[in-house]
Amino acid sequence: MVIPPSLKRRPYLYLWVGLLISITGSQMQIWALYWHIREITDQPIAVSVLGLVRFVPVLLLSLFAGLLADRFNRRKVAIVTQVTLGLVALAFGVLTNSGVISLGWIYGLSVLQSIAITFDLPARQALIPNLVPQDELPNAFSMNSIAVNVGAILGPALSGLVIAYAGLRWVYWLNAISYLAVILALVLMGKITTNVQSKPAVTGGIRADIREGIQFILKQPIILSSMILDFFATFFSSANTLLPFVARDILRVGAVQYGWLSAAQSIGDVSVALVISQKGRIRRQGIILSTAVIIFGLATITLGLARSFWLVMAALIIMGAADGLSTIIRNTVRQLQTPDALRGRMVSINQIFFKGGPQLGEMESGIAAQLLGIPAAIVVGGAGCVAAAVLVLRKYPQLRAFDGHESAGAADGYPAATK
Repeated sequence: MVIPPSLKRRPYLYLWVGLLISITGSQMQIWALYWHIREITDQPIAVSVLGLVRFVPVLLLSLFAGLLADRFNRRKVAIVTQVTLGLVALAFGVLTNSGVISLGWIYGLSVLQSIAITFDLPARQALIPNLVPQDELPNAFSMNSIAVNVGAILGPALSGLVIAYAGLRWVYWLNAISYLAVILALVLMGKITTNVQSKPAVTGGIRADIREGIQFILKQPIILSSMILDFFATFFSSANTLLPFVARDILRVGAVQYGWLSAAQSIGDVSVALVISQKGRIRRQGIILSTAVIIFGLATITLGLARSFWLVMAALIIMGAADGLSTIIRNTVRQLQTPDALRGRMVSINQIFFKGGPQLGEMESGIAAQLLGIPAAIVVGGAGCVAAAVLVLRKYPQLRAFDGHESAGAADGYPAATK
């Protein structure tokens, strides 16, 4: 196996290693949080509230976060957000250790966490095309996916062990420490040159600049349709937050087994990313993306019907592989077809779709589980995912026909999206 070309770029290597460590800690906390909620209450509706409080900051602040990433130093913005996220994780640990943690505290701190993530993602993702040449960008995003999913394998597995043998508070404290890795990486990479000033700021202030980003997306059917597909697929198939209920109430397993179930999707995801990291250009990307989303929905239906630990594990691995493949294609297409001066706003608009889908999906799955029961809620969600994918692909034949060799479409008045 050769060294991926993107990892030969030192600034990107720093970021990749930092993300690998930090995401491991973040994934430990995410799955510990679901387990924590299940310890406090056995009502699935509690998950719905968590999805709502996470989504509101995304909806209200994403467009401003994207503008910030396009108008200010992306590296410095990311440093501030990472420090904030570390402090929130520290607060989770302190409150849990003191015994005063409650659903109210969990929801409140989750709002602060969501605000920080909303500003972090556009700055950090828009920074990646400034760290590697354009022809290495698919490789960089596949390596990004590997970092995310290796962390998402290690994190949940470690989370189960830490919960079982050290307690929930240590999950939160270890996550707080892990943010230091990304902060150090951002400091070590030094000054990064971007093209955010390649087009003068639009006159008319913040509203005009935000409108500019929205209008760009609306004129790009490939980008827009991939965002819509992402939203509906994740809205209907957000079964992750029900896994503690599946583990404890259906499979009758403990925290350690729950940790492995939580890691299962990422096992599939990272396997796909490793394969793609060794490949060159991917052809017939539209068909691959469409098929991956439909497979994701079918595997979700299987998850809802399964009653054995290993069948649930297999369904989750297939879900992860399908999601990982579609994620790599979507991220690459969007970044290559967006000028650097608009990348922050593109990512922020996309954030509303790909975060809004699963977080509103948490509400949908919690309410459906409360009304229909957990298995039926998961099955209905998987069927909804397949139906939504078919409708979106019929509405946007451009996405289905996309091959991957089409030239990046820069908006009028913008330079091509090059480093």
